[in-house]
Amino acid sequence: MVKHVVWSVIFIIIAALLQSTVFRRLSLHIRALPDLALCILVYTAYVNGTMTGQVTGFFSGFLIDFLSAAPLGLNALVRTLIGALTGLIKGTFFLDLIFLPMALCAGATLIKAFVHFALHLFFPGAVPAYTFFGPTLWVEVALNTFLAPFLFGFLKLFGSLLVGQKEGI
Repeated sequence: MVKHVVWSVIFIIIAALLQSTVFRRLSLHIRALPDLALCILVYTAYVNGTMTGQVTGFFSGFLIDFLSAAPLGLNALVRTLIGALTGLIKGTFFLDLIFLPMALCAGATLIKAFVHFALHLFFPGAVPAYTFFGPTLWVEVALNTFLAPFLFGFLKLFGSLLVGQKEGI
């Protein structure tokens, strides 16, 4: 499990660095970016289960907190929750390359927005929230949904690094 967590965190940090540098230049006027790091976490959690998902979510979120201006621990909390929830449904559905990745990444983006909103209610000055009626959230959901099949297909190439052994083998 440790090897898969370490490699997943490395992939997520590379994606976070790309998001904060390259994709920031390409962003639309509404400041919506695809959250590739979140989609990588969703892939890792779905193929490995709850424990790997939440450990990967915590460590990658904590490192992303250092890269961003978010309060320390915000991304760690959000990504730990998403990793745990995604890991809970491991093996429930057949992992095709189109529809399930799209649904998982869209759902994870909406969960992220809801958790940000809930935390914003308690800490309005410290935690930014998505506007559910504004275009930023929905463009991010659309970008994550559109890119998910391509990202999952790319991550399958690194299965020996990211995916643990099947149970019973």
